[in-house]
Amino acid sequence: MPDSLEWATAAELLVAYRAGEVSPVEATRTALDAISEQDGDINAFCLVDEEAALAEARASESRWLRNEPLGKADGVPTSIKDLMLTGGWPTLRGSRLTSPEGDWSEDAPAVARLRESGAVFLGKVTSPEFGWKGVTDSPRFGITRNPWDTSRTAGGSSGGSAAAVARGMGPWSVGTDGGGSVRIPAGFSGVVGFKPTYGTIPLYPASPFGTLAHAGPITRTVEDAALMLDVLSQPDARDWSAGPTPERSFLETLGEGIRGRRIAFSPNLGYGRNDPDVETAVRNAVAVLAELGADIEEIELGWTDPVDAYHVLWFSGAAKVIEGYGQGAVEHIDPNLAAALERHSGFTASDYLDATAVRMKLGREMGLLHESYDLLVTPTLPIPAFEAGRDVPAGASSPDWTSWTPYSYPFNLTQQPAISVPCGFTAEGLPVGLQFVGPRHGDARVLSAAAAYEGAAGWHRIHPDIEARLSTTRK
Repeated sequence: MPDSLEWATAAELLVAYRAGEVSPVEATRTALDAISEQDGDINAFCLVDEEAALAEARASESRWLRNEPLGKADGVPTSIKDLMLTGGWPTLRGSRLTSPEGDWSEDAPAVARLRESGAVFLGKVTSPEFGWKGVTDSPRFGITRNPWDTSRTAGGSSGGSAAAVARGMGPWSVGTDGGGSVRIPAGFSGVVGFKPTYGTIPLYPASPFGTLAHAGPITRTVEDAALMLDVLSQPDARDWSAGPTPERSFLETLGEGIRGRRIAFSPNLGYGRNDPDVETAVRNAVAVLAELGADIEEIELGWTDPVDAYHVLWFSGAAKVIEGYGQGAVEHIDPNLAAALERHSGFTASDYLDATAVRMKLGREMGLLHESYDLLVTPTLPIPAFEAGRDVPAGASSPDWTSWTPYSYPFNLTQQPAISVPCGFTAEGLPVGLQFVGPRHGDARVLSAAAAYEGAAGWHRIHPDIEARLSTTRK
C-alpha cells in the first residue's frame, strides 16, 4: 500500500480488504475527503452522493468481514462519466437541454456490471455537452481543469474521469471514447486510459455516434485497467452489437510481457507534427521498450489524415442528438458545438457511405500491418495540455478539436484496442502519453505490453504535487 490511502490502486485496496488491513469505509471516506478538498480547483465532479457512497461502503465492509465479496470490484470507490445512465441519479450529459426530472432508474451496462460487482459509487464526473469534443467544459457544469496545472485543460471528453483519478478522488472511473475521449484526457492528466476493441464493453443506449463509440476504464495503473475490463466486459443483452464475452481474464494474462514482440513505431502516422518535449518523451519510451526485449522498427505509414471521413460520421451523430430535442434546441447548446454543426452540415447518404469506405480501407491497412507487427506505438497526443476553456490551442489553424488529436480518432474508425500510459513530462511539468495500438481483439496483448512498459518506466508512481493540489484557482 502507498503511504497515503488516496493513492492506493483498486487492486491494492482489494488485497487490503481481504487481509482486513483497510475497510471500504476508510477508502471511501478518503476519496470523499479528497473530493471535498480538491474538486473546487478542478471541477471534475458534477454530482457527489456522500450518503449513498458511505452506505454502499458499509455494506461492502460487512461482506468483506464475512469473506463474501460480491465480485472483483467490491468496495472500490468509483466515479461514472455523466454520459452513462446510473440508476438513482440524473444523467445530464453536460447540457441544459436535459431535464433532471424523470425516470432515472436504469443502469448502463458498464454501471450495472460495476454495481453487481460491489463497487462504491461516489458520483458522476463531467463531460462536454453530449461528449462532443476533446476538452471538458459544458454550458451546464463549466470548465474541468488539468490536475497538474489548473490553468490548462484536462482534455476530454472524459476529462472529469481523468482529473478525478489523477487527483486521488477514487482509484478509477468509467469513461467513453468515440474519437479519443478516454485516451486524450488520460494523456493530458498523466493516467491510464484504455479503449478496448469495439463491442468488448456493451453499450446501452446505443450511441448516436454509432460504432465509433466505446466505453473504457480510466485508472492509475494498467493492472487496474485490466481488472476493471474483466468486470465491464461481461455480457448485456441490450447491446445487439457487443462481441462475445472474453474467454480469459485480462488480469490473468497481464504478465505476458513484451519480450519478442514485433512493434512498429510511428511518431506521427505520416501526417502529424509533435511538440519537441512530446517527441523526446515518446522516443525515450520506445528505447525502454527495446531494452525490455521488444523488436522495434520505426516505420513510415504514409497515411493521409482520415479526418474528413471522421467528421462526416461524428458530426452526423452530433446533429442527430440535437435534432432530438426539437426546433430551436441549437440556440441553447454550447456555441462552439452549434458553430461546428454549421461547418459540418449538409451531409448526404452518399457522403456517409464514402466516409464508411475510407474507414474500411483504413481498417484493412491496419489489419495487414498487424500481420507483420504485434503492436503499433505512437504518441497519444502531439502536444501537452493547453489553456483551459478553449477547444483548440491558441493560434490553431482550425477550430475543430480533431486538429490537435490526430493519433486517436483513426483507431475509433478501425475499432482497434488502444491504450494511453504516462511516459514522461514536458519541461513545464505537464504529462505526456504513449499509445499502444493492437489488432482487433488483441486487447490482452495491448494491456500486457503497456503493463511491461509501465513497470519499467515507473511514471505512474508520480502524482500531482502539493503545490498543484493546493492551487488557489477557483474558476
